[in-house]
Amino acid sequence: MHADGFAKWTQRFEDERERRDAEGDPDWGQGATLHPALSASVQRFQVGEDGDGANLVAKADQAGDADYARAVRLFVAEEQNHARLLARLLAAGGVPTLTGHWSDTVFVRLRRLMGLRLELLVLMIAEVVALRYYRALRDGTDDPLTSEVAGRILADEERHVPFHCERLHTSLAELPRPIRRPVMALWRVLLLAVCLVVAVDHGPALRRLGIGRLRFVSDVMASADAVVSAVLAPRPDAWSSAR
Repeated sequence: MHADGFAKWTQRFEDERERRDAEGDPDWGQGATLHPALSASVQRFQVGEDGDGANLVAKADQAGDADYARAVRLFVAEEQNHARLLARLLAAGGVPTLTGHWSDTVFVRLRRLMGLRLELLVLMIAEVVALRYYRALRDGTDDPLTSEVAGRILADEERHVPFHCERLHTSLAELPRPIRRPVMALWRVLLLAVCLVVAVDHGPALRRLGIGRLRFVSDVMASADAVVSAVLAPRPDAWSSAR
């Protein structure tokens, strides 16, 4: 790993933090009108965004790259801000947050059992699913506040995915070449399994947003092609999300 490889990501996260601070929060006073199917869906995603990220940060520290460890801390802070934004959105719609959800519990336990490489692979599943979900929420709702919050989160997620792709590219390069593609093939299978569960669990919300379960799964799996290419390619910077 090159010592300066993640300095640019640290700068990007810091620049975004400054921009976000200057922009300020959405106008929560306008309130939000959330269909019950959407509020239930947002509640579950809010739980998934919440967390202190301590386990990931500790593994990043152990990786021995100070720039990467700093970038991970900034990434975790953005995820925590997503949880805050979703909580405020729910509050604006008169909806409480959840204290937990089984899907988040499963993901967290899986990630904590693994080293950095496998934790990032699991995390990337959630990030790729989130890309399509927040795009659907931004474009499919008729509530202005919901659309704004989803758009802000989506913009962050579109940076998070290539950030993790770059670290995974470095990590998989440490494995024997014949193993790398099978690892990503298995990742794709796991992504499909998780995507199917999300599609079932959030089906009413997806229908409300005008995409439905099958299109959601199809779109997520199509975006996975770009992710796999970025992780395996020599220049993962070139990754661009399917929007």
